[in-house]
Amino acid sequence: MTLLLKQFFSFLKLLNSDTGTNQIAAGIAAGFVLGMTPFFSLQSLLIFVMIFLFRVQVTAAFAAAFLFAFPAYLLDPVFHSVGVFVLEAPALQGLFTQMYNMPIVPLTRFNNSIVMGSGVVSLALLPVVMLVGRKLVLRYRATVVASFKNSKTFKAFKATAIYKWYYTYDKLYG
Repeated sequence: MTLLLKQFFSFLKLLNSDTGTNQIAAGIAAGFVLGMTPFFSLQSLLIFVMIFLFRVQVTAAFAAAFLFAFPAYLLDPVFHSVGVFVLEAPALQGLFTQMYNMPIVPLTRFNNSIVMGSGVVSLALLPVVMLVGRKLVLRYRATVVASFKNSKTFKAFKATAIYKWYYTYDKLYG
């Protein structure tokens, strides 16, 4: 529970920081794919590697993965239907046969209808999630953060020694 709260507060701190909105939106999109696809698969490992190799906010990715993991279970019937449609497409049968005979590709479990359906749906919605995530971060910063920083409560708290100590600590140790 402590780890979950720490991730939540780290995500809020990230939203309030001057970090680029594209990095946060990319983290949300990567977390979306990570949360929608089954966790113990080669695809998840590939997403983890991409999160750490590219300039993607790790906190945003893990928070989004946690957030999207619960609706993914509710969408399993939809993923199954999409996966069956893709796996039974006559035009793709030869491709799937070749893929299954390759050395590492069967470890992706692409022949499972839920894995295939969740992969197709999450990759199809990836650009939409990135754009919506970017817009939400911008809107959050423009409305919530701006109004909070202009509030009398925050201005009073900013004048205390505790805030100055925290600001110095945060500047030194991040």
